[in-house]
Order: sequence, then structure tokens, then C-alpha cells
Amino acid sequence: MAKTDPSADTSADLSSRVAEVLELIRPAIRSDGGDVELVSVDDAGRVRIRFLGACVGCPSSTMTLRYGIEDNLKRLVPEVAEVIAEAG
Repeated sequence: MAKTDPSADTSADLSSRVAEVLELIRPAIRSDGGDVELVSVDDAGRVRIRFLGACVGCPSSTMTLRYGIEDNLKRLVPEVAEVIAEAG
């Protein structure tokens, strides 16, 4: 099957690529007793996540969000504009 033009990606494809990157990051988050859940990805590249477990209320979760999750998502999925953590 021929690969389609990457510029023609749909929201569903963007969401699946974001989910794949989160799976790569997840073991590091779980090693500290936390987890992360993908809530949504919109067409503007806004990714909404929810922290779970030990990440809820953890003072380091802001750094994890910016320097772990958001940096990796923006690097590996260039369409990602920002990552927003929602309250659980």
C-alpha cells in the first residue's frame, strides 16, 4: 500500500501518532508511580492529557509536562502546538 502525503494527515492520524509517542514516554512516568492519559488532540495541534497516579498533585508534574512530554511530542510530531494537562 502506498504511503499518503504526510501533509494530508487527518486528526485521527495525528492522534494516533501522539499516542505512539506517549507510549514511548510512559515507562519513565510509570517508573515514578504515575501515568498519563491522552484526552484529546484537536486540529490546531493542542494535545490534552491527564496525569494519573503519583503524578496527580506532584510538584514535578509541570516539569514532566514541559520538558518530558511536550518537548518529545513537538520534536516527534511537528504538528503539536502545545500540550495541556487537564485536572483529573
